[in-house]
Formats: sequence, structure tokens, C-alpha cells
Amino acid sequence: MREFIYYSRTAPTAGNYITEDLQACGRIDIAVHTVIATFFLSHKIRTDAKLHLVFAGPPDPQKHLELMPVTEGETGIDKIYLGKKDVSGVLKRMLYKYREGERKEVFPGFWIEKKGFLELVKDLSRQNRNIYILDPKGEDIRTAEIKPNPIFILGDHKGLPAKELKRLKTVCAPVTIGSKIYFASQTIAVVNNELDRRESEGRLPL
Repeated sequence: MREFIYYSRTAPTAGNYITEDLQACGRIDIAVHTVIATFFLSHKIRTDAKLHLVFAGPPDPQKHLELMPVTEGETGIDKIYLGKKDVSGVLKRMLYKYREGERKEVFPGFWIEKKGFLELVKDLSRQNRNIYILDPKGEDIRTAEIKPNPIFILGDHKGLPAKELKRLKTVCAPVTIGSKIYFASQTIAVVNNELDRRESEGRLPL
């Protein structure tokens, strides 16, 4: 299992803030592409990945959306249909279904709660998880030791705030995918590819 944490300073935290213009409403388009890069293969949905989205935009930051789509069973009962064109609608409905003080399962495998970015990372760190942060100054992911069930952290088009980044480096190992700056979704695709190759070659412990 691999996990990703995507933090957006601008993504909206209420369903009615998401409009048809995905770029104009807090760059929710980046979150959509991040979901696609995390889970979608050609004609298949990954079952070995989980995505945490932390939105810090208006009107009620911060919200933690946890996605691990169920792929077995009957659509509409055991699972929902998740297609590339549906992602923004799914995120919008998740935000609409948020209830104060609850960690709510909106659809099978889709959860929402009010939780901040650093709080989420600290919770995972207390579970002794292997957490990595995507950082241009980190060790090349091709040579870095990646331990079992890794979690990778990355930011939106504005990057991770400097204050949070400094704190994260005390509990996370910095890794990089190279000298060029990629989109968040492209970065996830590269990390997924690296992990897939390691698994197929027996180089990623389970």
C-alpha cells in the first residue's frame, strides 16, 4: 500500500464553492488531477493506493478528505462509479456531506472530517508510518531507501508553506523526483511508477 497527502492552500472547503470553472474555484482542478494520477490506470482503478486531500481554502478550513475507492461489489450499493469526468462532482458531494464533529463516510471508501494538515501528519507519524516529503533538495527517489507502506507528501501550485515544511522535515524523509518542478499530478505518477517498478523487481518490502 502506498499513500499520498496532497495539501492545497486554496482548495475550497464547502461544496457550493466548487463551480464549473475548476481553476477559478481555488484550483480544485489540481486536486482532481491528483485523484486521477493516484488511482487511474488504463482501464483499471488502483487498489494499492490511498489519497489524503487536505483543503485549506474558504469558507471553513481545514478539511481532510480520505479516498480509497472500493472496487468490488455492486455499483450504487457496495461502491460508487468513479470516472475521470466525475471526480470534481465526487469531491463536491463529499464537502456537502461534511458534518461538524464527525468523521463521515460519504461513499464506500470516501471519508471527510475537519482535520488540519499538520495534525494529520502527526497522527500518521505517531503510528510509526514511513513518511516522505517531496522536496527538490531531497534524496533522489531512484536511489533512496523506501520503506514498506510509504506515505508521500506534496503541495499544490503554491507549494507547502515554509513554516510547515520546516516542521515536516523533522519527521519526514525528503525525496525528489529530479531537478525540474513537475505538476502535483505528474509527481504522483512518477512516484507510482517508481514504486510499481520496485514491487515488480522485488525491491520494495511489503
